[in-house]
Amino acid sequence: MLFEPSQTRGVTLPNRIAVSPMCEYSSADGFATNWHLVHLGSRAVGGAGLVMTEATAVEPRGRISYGDLGIWSEQHVPKLREITSFIKEQGSVPAIQLAHAGRKASTHVPWDGGAVIPPDQPNGWQPVAPSPIPFRSGDPIPHELTAGEIGDITTAFVNAADRAIRASFEVIEIHAAHGYLLNSFLSPLSNHRSDEYGGTFENRTRLLREVIAAVRRVVAGPLWLRISASEWIEGGWTIDDSVTLAQSLDGIDLIDVSSGGNAIDQKIELAPGYQVPFAARIRREANIATGAVGLITTAEQAEAVLQNGEADVVLLAREMLRDPYFPMHAASALGVPVKAPPQYLRAFPGSIRR
Repeated sequence: MLFEPSQTRGVTLPNRIAVSPMCEYSSADGFATNWHLVHLGSRAVGGAGLVMTEATAVEPRGRISYGDLGIWSEQHVPKLREITSFIKEQGSVPAIQLAHAGRKASTHVPWDGGAVIPPDQPNGWQPVAPSPIPFRSGDPIPHELTAGEIGDITTAFVNAADRAIRASFEVIEIHAAHGYLLNSFLSPLSNHRSDEYGGTFENRTRLLREVIAAVRRVVAGPLWLRISASEWIEGGWTIDDSVTLAQSLDGIDLIDVSSGGNAIDQKIELAPGYQVPFAARIRREANIATGAVGLITTAEQAEAVLQNGEADVVLLAREMLRDPYFPMHAASALGVPVKAPPQYLRAFPGSIRR
């Protein structure tokens, strides 16, 4: 099943292996570079059915760090279009994750420590959030978004989606996981508002539903949503909440099921495929396609997820960093004919020798 095609809204994935979004922290002012072309392009050469960009900020203050990719400007489009063109030439589907970091914004890149940069320091800015609650004790207090500013966030996602289409991305994913802005509105731990965007489950999910509806009006193709299915902490967002949310959504074609990221004291029970049960339950109870992600590292493990009906797509992150050609190796392991670029066929048994 891992190598069976999948079609949604006129877009066909040649297989069920997707490259999960992974921040590269290698941009200046949000611009993609040749690093992104080679990084993403090599995964397409390696045979992934879908190749997704890192979290791509819909506005400058929506970046995690000053090194994040962005799509808030028309000037970002040409290089992104060059990347999508190459991905398509390799037979893969280019995808983009649209994101806003919210209160987890304004940091150094990880290899420089990843610490928060105060707004008055170089490369720093004022983070925003549903409530003035910092992610970590001692971090700068984020600006509490007004109702009008919340509307501007929705507009920023719509404009980013429109640019993504013009950059020739075929699948668009909305990032509502890992403690970033949309996720922080969902959680009772980070959303203490008393207006129409806080309090009840309906109110806390309002912004996400508004963003989805607005983006869907400009996106005719597949629209995915990444969520944190559980916050792994008492009193936080739960898998039950995720199922209820999934049952209420209109316009989403697949839920990319991750977890955690919104609470510094989360207690995650790590194990191979530890998030797969979340994807399976949402798929079963909400009758919606899901993507499984998280410590999936072998062809046999990925195949079992699909065979067991736990997800429709398998997303790999760190394993794709270790092995950009994982799909080719997975095909060999599962006894499926390897589909490789003609330049690489000599590396496989029975192929050309010269």
